[in-house]
Amino acid sequence: MNQASFTHEDRKQGIRSTVLVLLLIMAVLLGMFIYRVSQPRILSAKEIVNSGAVMFETPREISAFSLLDTRGEPFTLASLKGGWTFVFFGFTHCPDICPATVAQFNELQRKLGESGNSHYAKYARDTRFLLVSLDPARDTPEVLGKYLDYFNPDFMGATGNFLQLRKFAGELNVAFRKVVTDHDSGDYTIDHGGNVALVNPRGLYQGFFKPPLDVDRMALIYRSVRMQAE
Repeated sequence: MNQASFTHEDRKQGIRSTVLVLLLIMAVLLGMFIYRVSQPRILSAKEIVNSGAVMFETPREISAFSLLDTRGEPFTLASLKGGWTFVFFGFTHCPDICPATVAQFNELQRKLGESGNSHYAKYARDTRFLLVSLDPARDTPEVLGKYLDYFNPDFMGATGNFLQLRKFAGELNVAFRKVVTDHDSGDYTIDHGGNVALVNPRGLYQGFFKPPLDVDRMALIYRSVRMQAE
């Protein structure tokens, strides 16, 4: 009788233990599922293209170049390494697309830095923004620096001679040309592409965003690129 009673109780205890283990496994699996669902999804290459950007499967090398930053110090390929950099080519006398794009850089930086948005905030620390002036005759380092300070003192600026600018811009899929608007006064403007290039921490050309730019879409694409790189 005692042996039978002991065996019965032992079975009940075994069943309870099995049920508890199964419940624990189910809770863990449910937690993993909820965590996975709550995590941001990596956009596919097609979704990225449909969102207005092109990201290369294999990032491209950028040739060595030599420009000047807003302090008059050398700005080279090495200056792009160590962080993710959004690069836009423009000039300070530009009446529309240039100030609009730099303002969007401001919006994007704020979005990445929002403390309550954990999906973006961790990428803010090593994200940088660069305006390369295609008008070195008027955009001296000092002029370019004051222009960027108006938008954001954290933004980087660089310019240089025509050959260096053409080489750098061409490798990042941006064409430009000087257009004289008044032959008597010599006034001119710069026609240029509106792509925003993305350079990764190794100094490689990761891809580009096509105009018209949308800050929310840029943030989603950038987050996907960063997640893939982790």
